[in-house]
Amino acid sequence: MIKDKFGREVRITRERLNHIIITHPEMKEFENELSEVLRNPELVKKSVYDEEVLLYYKYFTSIKKYITVVVKIDTYSFMLTSYITDRIKEGDIIWRK
Repeated sequence: MIKDKFGREVRITRERLNHIIITHPEMKEFENELSEVLRNPELVKKSVYDEEVLLYYKYFTSIKKYITVVVKIDTYSFMLTSYITDRIKEGDIIWRK
């Protein structure tokens, strides 16, 4: 469990970490940064596809890209996936640094 920027507990399960590594193998070396993205994002947006999904973005100068962590907000919030991107998706801004 990791507390996000809003004090919400977010579960990061081994199953989800395995999913991330399989679908986004470039994320393997950034597994430790997931908690940093959740705790200290630069931007949090609501998904345009699911109002219970938030996207947390943090820019890392070492890779000159954002690491995005996607979280399903529910009674028990949990991480769906994470990936590296150079652009921010559409959606309502929930919080900006």
